[in-house]
Amino acid sequence: MKRFKLVGIAVCALAIGLSSCGKSTKTDSAALTVTPNVRVQKVVARDVDQTIEITATVQPVVKNSIAPSTPGRIRQILVEVGNRVEKGQKLVQMDVANLSNSETQIENVKRVYKRTQELFSVGGASQQELDNAKLQLDVAQTNLKNLTENTFLLSPISGIVTARNYDNGDMYSAQQPVLTIMQINPVKLLINVSETSYPNVIKGMPVTVQFDIFPGEKFKGEVSLIYPTIDERSRTFGVEIKMNNANSKIRPGMFGRVKMEFGQIKHVVVPDQSVIKQTGSGARFVFVYNNGKVAYKQVQLGQRLGNEYELISGVTDGEEVVVSGQSALVDGSEVKVVK
Repeated sequence: MKRFKLVGIAVCALAIGLSSCGKSTKTDSAALTVTPNVRVQKVVARDVDQTIEITATVQPVVKNSIAPSTPGRIRQILVEVGNRVEKGQKLVQMDVANLSNSETQIENVKRVYKRTQELFSVGGASQQELDNAKLQLDVAQTNLKNLTENTFLLSPISGIVTARNYDNGDMYSAQQPVLTIMQINPVKLLINVSETSYPNVIKGMPVTVQFDIFPGEKFKGEVSLIYPTIDERSRTFGVEIKMNNANSKIRPGMFGRVKMEFGQIKHVVVPDQSVIKQTGSGARFVFVYNNGKVAYKQVQLGQRLGNEYELISGVTDGEEVVVSGQSALVDGSEVKVVK
């Protein structure tokens, strides 16, 4: 009898347990099917200024290294760093010993050539002798010219001295120039522009340049050179910007931001909180709401406009995008829109 009672108790316990498990499963299932709340916003297409901003460093239009063609003793450097120089101005004097010897030799060569001319005129010298004397004079004059240029070093441009690497009396060793001269009016900036902008960049088009060192101040420049090829690795092409710098306010080495404007295009603009970055990639997505469900759509971003993004593609004018509650969503989720 006791055995039957024990069996009955066990059966009842098992039934109660199964009943309890069944209720728990139903409760968990109900919890999993709770419809997430989201907020949505209707997006519209509007005219967006097509502007790009690219950073660059100021460079001189021309940079010349001043040095003789062969090693030698520096007798005197006539300028200092920061000095302005004019084209043709004497900058450095090297040792003059070789130049003095050459000047003496050329006087002798000139006398020989003159005597040969006189003899040739009276039949005392042949045409070949006259030609040889003329050749020796030409060679001597060329050597003298080269020695003069390498003894008195002149500035090939009007500019400013930006480096001095030797002192008076030093031996020039060809490891680095004696002086560096830069032309800084105008100056230039070399920027790399994305491949998509290639059709829009035109030689002569105006640009705006700003420098962190001059906050709030804008400078004008223009496109002076467009490189004809696109870098296959970066998908960019080089563009040279020239800027007038008559007051020498802008100096080589300064960090600048070049702003280029390409007119306006009508594009959809979405709130920045609607854009989701896919983990492990650079892709961007938004959830688009339609009839109680959301669709996961990849978008191509354009410019950031404050707290909004310009979209190149992915969402059409008038669609509604989710701006809050995305963390619980997957493609095709049913949602409840709340205010």
